[in-house]
Amino acid sequence: MGVFVFLPLVLPLTVLPIARLAEQHLHPRAATRLLTGFGLAMAGCSALCLGLLGVLGTARIPGNPLPDGWSGPEVRDLVPFPVETDACAAVMLAAVAAAVVRTLVRHVRVRARAHRAVGGLPSGDGVAVLPDALPYAYALPGGPGRVVVSSGMLAHLTGDERAALLAHERAHLAHRHHRYLLATRLAGCVNPFLRPLHRAVAYGAERWADEEAAGAVGDRRVAARAVARAALVSRGAAGPDLPAFAGPAPGPVPRRVAALLGPVPPGRSWPPAHSPAGRAAMLAAAGTAASALSALNAATALLLVLKAVTPL
Repeated sequence: MGVFVFLPLVLPLTVLPIARLAEQHLHPRAATRLLTGFGLAMAGCSALCLGLLGVLGTARIPGNPLPDGWSGPEVRDLVPFPVETDACAAVMLAAVAAAVVRTLVRHVRVRARAHRAVGGLPSGDGVAVLPDALPYAYALPGGPGRVVVSSGMLAHLTGDERAALLAHERAHLAHRHHRYLLATRLAGCVNPFLRPLHRAVAYGAERWADEEAAGAVGDRRVAARAVARAALVSRGAAGPDLPAFAGPAPGPVPRRVAALLGPVPPGRSWPPAHSPAGRAAMLAAAGTAASALSALNAATALLLVLKAVTPL
């Protein structure tokens, strides 16, 4: 097992270069899916290796709940790590479990609160208009999903800009962007090195919906104007992992507007091999493969030890 069990905990660093480059060389749809896939694979390997470290640590605990013989001297001698590693692994596992549970509970509560807020409102064409002077709009998934928009937001937009806004939020619902956001947020809970992926995927999901909106209204300048105007007046009311049309944070909005004023992004699902993004994607793919192989190696070694010292 050796050092291989630790590699999946640091190999997510190989994914970070592609997080920013993907938006420049890929269609937002492809970038969102690619980064989410990398994040989930890396998070799964990290979780597996943390679990293996935790299982190894129980070999030093007399009377542990694992099969007879697991705490024997021959097993403890096979553990290649100092006893401090066991304590660190236990603390990290507890922190990961707490972060994942906290994130899921918060997500469920936000969605439940949002559904209660629009429960009594008519939703023609799946749109619920809240009588609120505060300008905001977001996609609320569920059965069925709804586009939630405040009367204050609608008052600041022209007719064609409203159409772009509704098309944008419907794209979020149709493509289930909230799942990408939640998946990458959970991946960041498992391994902090994966947290930048959540920001990249959130931006990619917004750009994906922007392109869908531009196609729906037939004018990229209208979609760009709607994003810019909404960002100027928005007071984001969406909760975590609920895609919002334009939040008050200034960072991504100018990039979104600039992208809409430019040409339609290429539809490729993988950047050209000779480009910086292509090399970064290959590095991320290699890191993901190495992480999976390391986790498999560690799991196989643990199973062999279990087989040798227990009646399994």
